[in-house]
Amino acid sequence: MDFRLEPDVLHLRERVRAFISDVAIPAENDPRQDSHGPHEALRRDLIEHARSAGLLTPHASVEMGGMGLTHIAKAVMFEEAGYSWLGPTAMNIHAPDEGNIHLMEEVATPAQKERWLRPQVQGHIRSCFAMTEPAPGAGADPSMLATTAKKDGNGYRISGHKWFITGADGANYVIIMARMEDGSATMFLADMGQPGITLERNMEAMDSCFTGGHGVLRFDNLYVPEEDILGEPGKGFRYAQIRLAPARLTHCMRWLGQARRAHDAAVEYARKRQAFGKPLAEHEGVSFMLADNDMDLHTARLHIWHTAWLLDQGNRCNFESSRAKVVCSEAQWRVVDRCVQILGGQGVTAEKEIMRIFTDLRAFRIYDGPSEVHRWSMARKIIQAAEAQASGGQAA
Repeated sequence: MDFRLEPDVLHLRERVRAFISDVAIPAENDPRQDSHGPHEALRRDLIEHARSAGLLTPHASVEMGGMGLTHIAKAVMFEEAGYSWLGPTAMNIHAPDEGNIHLMEEVATPAQKERWLRPQVQGHIRSCFAMTEPAPGAGADPSMLATTAKKDGNGYRISGHKWFITGADGANYVIIMARMEDGSATMFLADMGQPGITLERNMEAMDSCFTGGHGVLRFDNLYVPEEDILGEPGKGFRYAQIRLAPARLTHCMRWLGQARRAHDAAVEYARKRQAFGKPLAEHEGVSFMLADNDMDLHTARLHIWHTAWLLDQGNRCNFESSRAKVVCSEAQWRVVDRCVQILGGQGVTAEKEIMRIFTDLRAFRIYDGPSEVHRWSMARKIIQAAEAQASGGQAA
């Protein structure tokens, strides 16, 4: 593996870094945002800045209006965008839209792409992905899917309850995961705001970086015509993996930028703040935390780049993306937690950006699969591979 970056990727990194410094970070104090994320007006303003800078939706295909980046190039660009909690929103690479764009590119029909994907790539509309359900429905275990899709003429009637649906408030369309009458799962596309879709409420969450927050949705006999099925009927779980494997990795990329920013702030504070006759950075306890931060950041970046490289080689990387998600989410959390400790009282107030990063980042160890579920899944595959090897077979 050669981790040297091509000149065009290095140039792109500098362009994104300048954009984040000049546009995204100054907008962090804009009043058009609250506990449920940036308001639509702020999002649209930021989108226009990114459009003018030639940095809007860069991960989309060239055909759809993006840059068609490799996964390695995305790793570099997304980290820089993530340095500000508004950067991914500005560049139209935030969850859930980023993952939905990837899924639509892979699975949607030409007509569906023109109707939903192209305006989304252009930053004109947003989307949400409705899979997670209240108990006893699907959560970390998608096989518990309870939302149903029943045949009705040339379409289906969808009924069910979803929650933790990021970006639901203000989204223009939704991708719905529902169980068919034969027990299989299918994805459906539907415009939001039509009869049969109700946004019951927005959930109060620790994080506040996603436009539209996290909503609770109810589907009451929603009619979806056959032409709005996403992909083939019965292949919903397969398509979920197409979406989730790279989406886990792009989360790692974006949050690496936030963790790096927290570390930079901690280094600056430790360098200047005096205690017991010398700068904090000269005290062993603080200096060791800074060193540990550097190692965690480097480890996370290596996992991201390695998995991105494998994806660029055409590998599915479900195992590797699980490993990267656990390693990165936990390493990045340790970095930010140490930064809070280094800043002391300043670290637990809105006087510094670290408190905001801390509350936003904590959820990363849970969404797209909690660490425990990924460890369990990885362990199963490790044992299966060992058993196959012991029996003289081939590992899956």
